[in-house]
Amino acid sequence: MPEDEAKEKKTFWRMILGGTRRRKRWLMALLLATVLTLGLMGYLKLAEEILSSEDFTLTIGSVKLSLYKILKGGVALVFLLWAASEVSETGEKYLRRLKHLRASNLALIVKAFQIAVYFIAFLLALDILGINLTSLAFLSGAIGIGIGFGLQKITSNFISGLILLFEKSVEEGDLIELTDGTMGFVRQTGARFTRIETFDSKEIMIPNEDFITSRVTNWTFSHNKGRVDIYVSVAYDSDSDKAHALILQAAREHPRCSRVTPPQCYLLEFGESALKFLLYFWVDDVIEGRYEPQSDVMRSILKKFKENDITIPYPRRDVHVHNAVVEAAL
Repeated sequence: MPEDEAKEKKTFWRMILGGTRRRKRWLMALLLATVLTLGLMGYLKLAEEILSSEDFTLTIGSVKLSLYKILKGGVALVFLLWAASEVSETGEKYLRRLKHLRASNLALIVKAFQIAVYFIAFLLALDILGINLTSLAFLSGAIGIGIGFGLQKITSNFISGLILLFEKSVEEGDLIELTDGTMGFVRQTGARFTRIETFDSKEIMIPNEDFITSRVTNWTFSHNKGRVDIYVSVAYDSDSDKAHALILQAAREHPRCSRVTPPQCYLLEFGESALKFLLYFWVDDVIEGRYEPQSDVMRSILKKFKENDITIPYPRRDVHVHNAVVEAAL
């Protein structure tokens, strides 16, 4: 029985605190109506007189904080944060409809709007508490130390995010690759991190600072073209000129091969058991992928080699046995 009651209480508070946005609005409206009703009935005045007495007042320097002011500020802060959240979400929704802006400019405007909304809410909360900003000057040293040590990474990532938005070096929709091999599309540039969606649908949160201090490859920074490299080995007894022509033909026949930049094929080196060729060709849109055209061209090369008696050799080693070693073994 106690377990059922605990479960019901847990479900009730989950429904109240974790409900939908509409339910939260009704809850905040109910709380606001309750506070206004208590004020009209005179109960808040009585509470103010009791909780503002010297017994319930804390003095810090020239600042006096009564229990009434703290409670009043706490309630006001809850309402202000809720109102700021509503205004921020509503404003962001309308700003996202501005289709003529670039993604980076839009993200910068949204971030500036959110900062302004919460900053105004903070100033209003101080005004309700009756705290003058000049009286908090003695806290500036402690705040500076806190930012310098405890909030160093957070501040660095926040400033790095602003730099990324201003420079437009990494924007939403770009295909990027990091030094650790992480590769994917930029989906969001936040205050602390940038969200990357990889090809296997993983979402990786990367600190903004990494994009400033580390080397980042942006495959789509100024264009969407990408190069595909294929290494091909040909046996020494095969016709190298014919093999060269077939390799180029396989690349030209692929529909994804760029018609603006033609493919190129080079004989790189004389290997131990084969001639080493390098084929590279360009695709016009790297976002569509490189592995598929690479696979198609490789299979086409293999097919053309079989049809024209061009051999791709296996690795081969020659073993020489001296007579002295054989006689000793016998």
